[in-house]
Amino acid sequence: MPTSVTTVSILASALLLWVVAARSNSSGAANASNDRIKVVPNESARRVDISIDGKPFTNYIWPESSAKPVLYPLRSADGTIVTRGFPLDPRPGERVDHPHHAGLWFNYGSVNGFDFWNNSTAIKPEDAPKMGTIVHRAIVEAKGGSDHGELVVDTDWITGKQQLVLKEHTRFVFRGDSHFRGIDRITTLTAPSEKVVFNDDKEGLLGMRVARQLEMPSDKAEVFTDASGRPTPVAKMDNTGVNGKYLTSEGKTGDAAWGTRGHWCILTGKVGDDPVTIAILDHPKNPGFPTYWHARGYGLFAANPLAPKIFTDGKAPAMNFTLERQQSVTFRYRVLILPKIATAADAEANYKSFVAAVD
Repeated sequence: MPTSVTTVSILASALLLWVVAARSNSSGAANASNDRIKVVPNESARRVDISIDGKPFTNYIWPESSAKPVLYPLRSADGTIVTRGFPLDPRPGERVDHPHHAGLWFNYGSVNGFDFWNNSTAIKPEDAPKMGTIVHRAIVEAKGGSDHGELVVDTDWITGKQQLVLKEHTRFVFRGDSHFRGIDRITTLTAPSEKVVFNDDKEGLLGMRVARQLEMPSDKAEVFTDASGRPTPVAKMDNTGVNGKYLTSEGKTGDAAWGTRGHWCILTGKVGDDPVTIAILDHPKNPGFPTYWHARGYGLFAANPLAPKIFTDGKAPAMNFTLERQQSVTFRYRVLILPKIATAADAEANYKSFVAAVD
């Protein structure tokens, strides 16, 4: 019996709907052609590319050479790269210390005694069992939009003894126009099978490593030691074009910002002729609010709310933040990149906007 025209039409329509659905839902991805902000997964390349108005902003990447997923590089609205290249894409004249400092990341230096912060390919084999690795598991959702784009991912925190200690669910929200770039990171950590203790440790929690020009001028060589006693020398270098300066919500500037608390911290300077401000904004619902600033002149810019004893040189008691089995905690941060030298009033206004927008 010949197939009816109606049957053919129904089959054709169903096939078209299936193709459209498959295209929009690959890895949870949905980007319309007219979206200003695009979030495009490329799982075979182990990356998700984020662009705004046709210009690259950042990439979520999980290369096999990295012990954690990172956002790398970060660019301002005018295209200026504000993160260090090393170790992923080294650039002339930059520092090559701390190979675990790559892009923008989230991890911690002592989780049930395992060091997730300092792990990298530079770790000696005999030290590997003491370290931790954050393993990308899934892109839950990736979608663009006219106002913002979103990327939702699941990762596992695996100890050096190959034990799952934390499950992570993170939502990134990307925004921007001709005046700014912004990232909200909302991360929920769950202890799936046992109690998890974040022992007081200066190495945490939300961190980034900035471009050489945004470091503070260095007048001496220094050596920094992690919680396991491993020393890392940081050399004195040519300061030409190096002009970064920290400012916290409490008015602390430069080196004085380190180890102090505040609900925001900004780093200002010029990359070449381009003025830049990087802001990290804390949230009142975060544990340990307001955070301590692990902000170093050599270019590490980090917020760590979990180590009061370390940052106060023992004046405050240890927090040793703890999750019981099956308990969860959520951290909320906003990172802004502005193509100008922002003021304290600018930072405060952006902080209030963040708190009002994110619960």
